[in-house]
Amino acid sequence: MARLRLSEQVLLDARGITGPDADALDAEAWASRWLGEVWRAAPLGETEPEHLLCTEVAGRATARHSDPAMAAVAALERVAPVAEREMLAQAVDILSSSRPRPAWASGPAWEPVAAFRGADVWLDERVLFVEYSGAGRPHTLMAVIADDGDAAVGVLRLVEPGTAARWEELRAEHGDVDDTTPPMPIAEAEPSAVLAELAMAMRETDLVWPRDAEGDYSHLRALAWTRCRDDLAPWPDWTPTASDERDRLTGEFAERGGLPYDDVTRSLAGLFLDYGDGYIRPGPLAWSPGRVALFLADHLPRKVVLDAEQRERLPSALRAWVRFALEKRGLEPRWIEPVEEAVKTYHAAFEKTFDDESAWGPAKRIVSGLTERHDP
Repeated sequence: MARLRLSEQVLLDARGITGPDADALDAEAWASRWLGEVWRAAPLGETEPEHLLCTEVAGRATARHSDPAMAAVAALERVAPVAEREMLAQAVDILSSSRPRPAWASGPAWEPVAAFRGADVWLDERVLFVEYSGAGRPHTLMAVIADDGDAAVGVLRLVEPGTAARWEELRAEHGDVDDTTPPMPIAEAEPSAVLAELAMAMRETDLVWPRDAEGDYSHLRALAWTRCRDDLAPWPDWTPTASDERDRLTGEFAERGGLPYDDVTRSLAGLFLDYGDGYIRPGPLAWSPGRVALFLADHLPRKVVLDAEQRERLPSALRAWVRFALEKRGLEPRWIEPVEEAVKTYHAAFEKTFDDESAWGPAKRIVSGLTERHDP
C-alpha cells in the first residue's frame, strides 16, 4: 500500500480540529506540531523546511475543498513563518467560497497578561511563564532553559494559568527536587521582557545540530515563535570585564584563595576570568557544576595550552576560584560545595583528554606546534 504524502496526512489529521469543541489554541498546537515535525526532520543546510509543507497543504486543500482542508490551512496561517502567511491567507479566501471558516479562525489575537521567571542559584537553569487571554481558552506558555553553555530550550509546554505559583510544588511532585537540588524562586516580570528572553533562547536553540529527537521543543516551536518573534532583540555585543575590575578580582582572589600568588596563579585566575567572560552568560562569577564540566572536559582540552606548573596547580586553583566567585555572589556553602566537587569529578576527564590531539581545536594545534618548535 502506497504511503500517503505528508500533505495528505496533514489534511486527514485536520479532522481533529474541525469539530465544535476545537478552539484556537487546539488549532495552533496542532499546526505547530506538524510544522515542528518537518523542521526537526529537515537536513542540515535547509533554511525554510516549513515552506514545502505549507505550499503542498495549501495546494492540495484548494484543489479539493473540505472542512478539514479549510481547518488545516486556517490553523497553519496562525502559526506558520511570516513568509508563508500571505499564501496561506489566499488559500483560506479560496476555500471560503465553498466552506465556512472555523469559528476560531477569526478570533482576536492572544494577549499576554502576566509573566514570571525563575532561575536556580547557579543561574544555569531558567523557567519562564507567560499567561495569555484573548482568543478563547486562557493558558500559559512555559519554557525551561538550560544555560550551562549556549542557551537551549529544553522544554516548551502549554499549561494552565497559575502554574507559575505552583512551580516548586510541581517540581517536587515530579521528582525533580531533593536535598541537592537548588531552589528556583519565581518572580513576576514584564511580559515583553520574558518574551524577549524566550526569543533569544529559541534563536540559539534553533542553531543546535542535531535537532531535538523527542519533539518536546519542536512541537511547540512554531506556536512559541508567533508569541515572541516581535520581541527578539539583535545579538548582544560582547563586553569583557574591564581591566581594573579584573585586577581587583585577581588581587582579592590572591588574598583569599590560599594559593601562592605567583605567575602561575595569576595566569590561571586570568584563564578562569576569560572563560567566564566568553562562555558564562550571567557573568564570569556564575560558576556551576555544569559549567565546571564544560570547562574541564571540553574547553581546556580543545582550546588551551598549559605548561607543567599550570597543569599541576589547575585543580586546586579552580576549586579556590569557584569558592571565591560564588562567595562573591553570596551563595550559601551548601550550593558552593557541589561546584567544588565537580572540579574533582571532571578533572579526571580533563586528564584523560587534554593530551589527546584528536580533541584539539585548530588554534591549539598551531600554538602547540609553535611551542614545540621553540623548545630547546
